[in-house]
Amino acid sequence: SAVGDTVVQNDRDTFARLNLDERIGTRFRAHRPVCTDSSEEVHCNSRVITDGRLQPLASPRVVFGMGPQQFLSAYGLSGQAPTSTDVIAIVDAYNHPNIQSDLDTYSATFGIPKLPACSGPIASSAVPCFKKVDQRGGTRYPRTDSGWALEISLDVEVAHALCQNCSILLVEADSASYSNLMAAVDRAVSLGANVVSNSYGGSEFSGETSYDSHFNHPGVAFVVSSGDSGYGTEYPAASRYVTAVGGTTLILNNDGSYNQELAWGGAGSGCSLFQQKPTWQKDGGCGKRTIADVSADANPNTGAAIYDSVRYAGQSGWWEVGGTSLSSPIIAATYAISGNVSGNANQLPYTLGNSSNLHDVASGSNGSCGGSYLCTSVSGFDGPTGLGSPSGPGAF
Repeated sequence: SAVGDTVVQNDRDTFARLNLDERIGTRFRAHRPVCTDSSEEVHCNSRVITDGRLQPLASPRVVFGMGPQQFLSAYGLSGQAPTSTDVIAIVDAYNHPNIQSDLDTYSATFGIPKLPACSGPIASSAVPCFKKVDQRGGTRYPRTDSGWALEISLDVEVAHALCQNCSILLVEADSASYSNLMAAVDRAVSLGANVVSNSYGGSEFSGETSYDSHFNHPGVAFVVSSGDSGYGTEYPAASRYVTAVGGTTLILNNDGSYNQELAWGGAGSGCSLFQQKPTWQKDGGCGKRTIADVSADANPNTGAAIYDSVRYAGQSGWWEVGGTSLSSPIIAATYAISGNVSGNANQLPYTLGNSSNLHDVASGSNGSCGGSYLCTSVSGFDGPTGLGSPSGPGAF
């Protein structure tokens, strides 16, 4: 699509302008959306690296992509929540039939603790564990969809990579509709999740505020990807009750330490069409809710190594995947590691964030909006990257 071509060209221009091939040994590769069914009400926000013919590219071993230690080092995180009672819920559509074993493969490959299957209710488990349920809390799982299965692998594996002693609850919605996904969000809360990651969205619409009540649960952090089509807004990222997560290109030094980030050209951002502005947002260029709030790595060319055994585009194995579907579970895990989701968690980065606990991303753009901060990264708050990315968990 034209939008997809623009995202890829923005990435190519960024890599050429900064000589990233020479500086950090990264080779620019094209990428495409993972979920491509245009008839769906909602799409997942992940993009997968492709070959020269724009065909998704898998490998039997890890070839490209960042692993747990790189993300933890970049964002100053320990990988451990203060207690092992935190539950990160992943809400996605459709079924991944092999996600437990795929998570085990991911964990073994990177040498991080495996998550056993929960033997009872996840919220009362004495040890961190993994549980999969349908949107009713049972085991009547929906049909398998290969695109959403790759999305599920990304969400679950990255959440575990960043918070290794958190329990993970996967709630699979019957379809990619708002009614089913909101039922899955409600189920996640009722089963005891204190952080809920949502890596999906669709264009804003006039009736979207009727769904906001599903995210209005003080004491639970709701994290939502901002979108992968560049400048423009999506719901539920636009909801005033969620933390909208934008995207960056994460650049590391040769020793794996943090170098810098730039706004990723595909990250969604802008001024909401329908949502009231939260009191803690003080930017003057948008009279309604501004997207995004914070950000993390999303560029597929600096994306995550993900294992998925469900055949996608005729392949299975290790993939390099990005999109704001990557940045969302990174921020969800950061909330869990902080040990603090009290009150309306989406205001915490605004009240706790400062120059020592957030990386200010001040370069890059995701589109054209007359040079406004809504599509161009500037010092301080901006649309594509919000307040910045984590430098430790203190802002959360």
